[in-house]
Amino acid sequence: MRVSFHSVHEPKCGICQKHCRYLESLREHLIGPLPKIECARVFSTRGCDLCLEIFRSPNALRIHRGTCQLSRAAPGLISRMSRLSFQGPSSSDHGTQMQGSKVIALGCTMVGGGSDGSLDLCARVFLMGEDENIIFQTYIKPLIPVTNYRYGTTGIRPEHLRDAMPLKQAQRSIQDLLSNGEPIWKMRSRGGNARILVGHGLDHDLDCLGVEYPEFLIRDTATYPPLMKTSKHSNSLKHLTQTYLGYDIQTGIQDPYDDCVAAMRLYVRMRSQNHPRDDSSGSGENRNNYPSWRQPELEKMTPEALLELSSSDYYCWCLDS
Repeated sequence: MRVSFHSVHEPKCGICQKHCRYLESLREHLIGPLPKIECARVFSTRGCDLCLEIFRSPNALRIHRGTCQLSRAAPGLISRMSRLSFQGPSSSDHGTQMQGSKVIALGCTMVGGGSDGSLDLCARVFLMGEDENIIFQTYIKPLIPVTNYRYGTTGIRPEHLRDAMPLKQAQRSIQDLLSNGEPIWKMRSRGGNARILVGHGLDHDLDCLGVEYPEFLIRDTATYPPLMKTSKHSNSLKHLTQTYLGYDIQTGIQDPYDDCVAAMRLYVRMRSQNHPRDDSSGSGENRNNYPSWRQPELEKMTPEALLELSSSDYYCWCLDS
């Protein structure tokens, strides 16, 4: 309990009930190079290789697969938005698309600055709602000269940034959409007007944009423990999308809309996990630190009873639902 922080929020094998820290560990346990033989046998006929859930019958698995296997966002929408973005520096819709939306995904495209072009400069930004409709997108004119447009992956040319929105104006627009009229000092994790921000590598994106946002409202698929490779290494968004959503992204020019959609879908999938309600998730460091005089009592408890007491050391996204 003090070291592993096992809890009901951890990925768990539906066959042997083994708890895993990461979904990658659970995947290796079920279908890796050296899986547990009995679990692998059952999983081969009744397990979904995307969400790693076990079903009662192969027929139930086939029905589930139709909803679990997703496809890339419709190219028609992307091409329409791309054409729209070439007609002017920015577009936004703060009206009907934002009504009732409590979650926003952010995606950025970086060009290079500095003498060797290695300094990341945000040149394009997308904000998308949970319904996968774009609510704000614009090219951004960096504060310093661009020395490498990285056209092979960004698709950005000098003419796209010539009349682009100034960085300061983009910062204000993004901050207004995220805060939803609530001052940053009033924002709270639940019950407020501020929106949850979803993305991949958000620390880097927000730093390049020069936007500050409270950590408790950020849902980053790069740092969410169940989606990580190890405690210190993140999986790429491309890998996560292919492994847990079942389709490919970033196969040529990287569209930030694709990244937004993938991050949002991963967030929704993690949020929809059916875990027992445990509002203490994320406070495990304090909750699991029982005094030494309780040691004899804890030693007499069953593993199931200990699991009910133990708390996760991260905030589970299922608590957002």
